[in-house]
Amino acid sequence: MITHSPKRTAGIVAGLVAAFVVGIGLGAAAFSVLDDDPPTVIRQVTVTTAEQTAETRTSVSDIYAKASKGVVEIRASSTDTFGDPSSTAQGSGFVYDRTGHVVTNQHVVAGADTYAVSLWDGTEYDAELVGTDPSTDLAVLRIDAPRSALEPLPLEDSSAVSVGDPVLALGSPFGLEGTLTKGIVSSLHREMTAPNRYTITDTIQTDAAINHGNSGGPLLDLLGRVIGVNAQIESESGGSDGVGFAIPSNTVKSIVSQLVATGAVEHAYLGITMVAVPEGVTVTQVRPGTPAEEAGLRPATGTNVEDGREVPTGGDVIVAFDGVEVTTPADLQAAVDARSPGDTVELTGLRDERTKVVKVTLGKRP
Repeated sequence: MITHSPKRTAGIVAGLVAAFVVGIGLGAAAFSVLDDDPPTVIRQVTVTTAEQTAETRTSVSDIYAKASKGVVEIRASSTDTFGDPSSTAQGSGFVYDRTGHVVTNQHVVAGADTYAVSLWDGTEYDAELVGTDPSTDLAVLRIDAPRSALEPLPLEDSSAVSVGDPVLALGSPFGLEGTLTKGIVSSLHREMTAPNRYTITDTIQTDAAINHGNSGGPLLDLLGRVIGVNAQIESESGGSDGVGFAIPSNTVKSIVSQLVATGAVEHAYLGITMVAVPEGVTVTQVRPGTPAEEAGLRPATGTNVEDGREVPTGGDVIVAFDGVEVTTPADLQAAVDARSPGDTVELTGLRDERTKVVKVTLGKRP
């Protein structure tokens, strides 16, 4: 993330994580039962023992002591036509493997031509850019560091994450390297707008404090495993309001493995815009020269007002993708994202109140 210029997309500020507050509570409740006898006071007291408190602190401390060695600070600089420095972005990242690959956000490195990575002990290395994917806001750098200096962080299955799970966020907010914040998973299956305006689906919402400079840093479970890459916040002020978003680790696994292998990612592409309706997903636009146009998908031709809102009419309503029910645009986007360019799929839809099945050969996202 660029420290001097917060980036906002659709009400979400991109490129951020940090600040740390841990509350340990001692709860007490009291009430009285009154009758003709002298009042009796009954107290219910919840006591947090010193041993319990110490265990909680030790657990988080142990995770931090190990995981922080895999978290890095990133500086991405660009030069002008004379070769002089013109701007520098600062963000976070984490070690992916012992060959020196480092994961971060695409928007941290966008537009830069030189990169520096600082490890947990302050050692700084020049880095090369392996590849980026603006559609998922992920990037991979590589440093030539000794294997003994690299502490990769393991990726967990993000589909196993539940709302309410405790999480830890590590990174360098405002350049304050090694900062830890604690929170919970606030919600799942959120959507973010990627730097190239495509939608990143299935993202994780957290209340762990996220601020400028933590973009690209890991969101961890309490076993120190990466469940997401911190990327954006929802904020009116531009600072942390307790609504942050992370790219899920399952997306990270898929995209980063391709970037490491080939330096590029190819996304499957259908070529429509869409909105949810009670029956499924209505096609509102079919882009020219796309697989959707070649398959003969029909966009909406008008609108009706239902319950005070405009609903598109006259277009195809997609209800299933390869036999799997589709109820939201996110469902359809995720289904397309799970396929590869060149795959042929079946779309089941409603046209003029009749069921229609069409085969579509997916293209490559431009």
